[in-house]
Amino acid sequence: MSVIIPTFNGERYLERVLDAVNGQEFDGEVEVFVIDSGSTDRTLEIVRARPWVRLHEIPNSEFGHGKTRNLAARMARGHLIAFLTQDAIPLHSTWLRDLTDPLDPAGADAVAVVGKQEPRATCFPLLKYEIRASFAQLGPDTDTRTVTAADRNEIGTAAAEFFSDVNAATRREFLVNTMPYRDVSYSEDLAFARDLLNAGYRKAYAPSAVVEHSNDLTLREYAHRIFDEAIGTRRVGVATPNPGRVGWLAHAGIGAIRDSARIMRDDDYSVARKLYWLAVNPRYQLVKWRSYARANFVDLDDHATIAKWSLEHQHR
Repeated sequence: MSVIIPTFNGERYLERVLDAVNGQEFDGEVEVFVIDSGSTDRTLEIVRARPWVRLHEIPNSEFGHGKTRNLAARMARGHLIAFLTQDAIPLHSTWLRDLTDPLDPAGADAVAVVGKQEPRATCFPLLKYEIRASFAQLGPDTDTRTVTAADRNEIGTAAAEFFSDVNAATRREFLVNTMPYRDVSYSEDLAFARDLLNAGYRKAYAPSAVVEHSNDLTLREYAHRIFDEAIGTRRVGVATPNPGRVGWLAHAGIGAIRDSARIMRDDDYSVARKLYWLAVNPRYQLVKWRSYARANFVDLDDHATIAKWSLEHQHR
């Protein structure tokens, strides 16, 4: 069993991630494999302080969400692979077992599994509520659910194709020899899920395999992240929200009103933070829908404009 964690300047949560993985109750040997793409903070120090972690370094210029995970899979020693990101913290000691159980050919016989994500309590409201809604559409927390291409008609295409390698697992042989990730700039996990369903395989959702995860983004970073997501989904052939050049204002207003009601009921926030987010969260809604509108009007071959608005490009 190999747990693969791509890293780049991930010092904030990485110690907690690695120690949570090391504390898993799992039958069999677990390899923890970090593949780093040019960190300049304490990431490498944190990894090297844990001799049980295997480390491989690549230049930042060689990183790609799909191709780097493919490289790590080829280098991995386990016959099963779990993927985590550097800020996704397993919340209990059976996370790995729960995540990989559906891969058993004698059981659910899935070729890929996605686990649940629970946003951090202090996450900005828009993202917190979107994460919870995304996983609620996949089914109740009590049961593992398998999904085939036919389920697109029952639960909807978005829910059937949902996949996030923030917290996911697959069979190494399948990823290396049958269906590797596409080498795309973004949304490699969505493309992977679509490809495997279209080829007749099944995937699973394991809600008990839960991690704490939400991106710590400034307002500006969030705008660029939404732009990346929209461009990425367009490139893999999935329609993105298309509010138009004016309609984004209406979407933002509706979203802000909806979020405001949730903020008032959210016990994670103090009274002071509720007041703060009631004032600030509408700005997140505005940049979200403006970024969708911008991304839908960009020519996918206009690399200069895409680079200008891309958070991925700025991180390079």
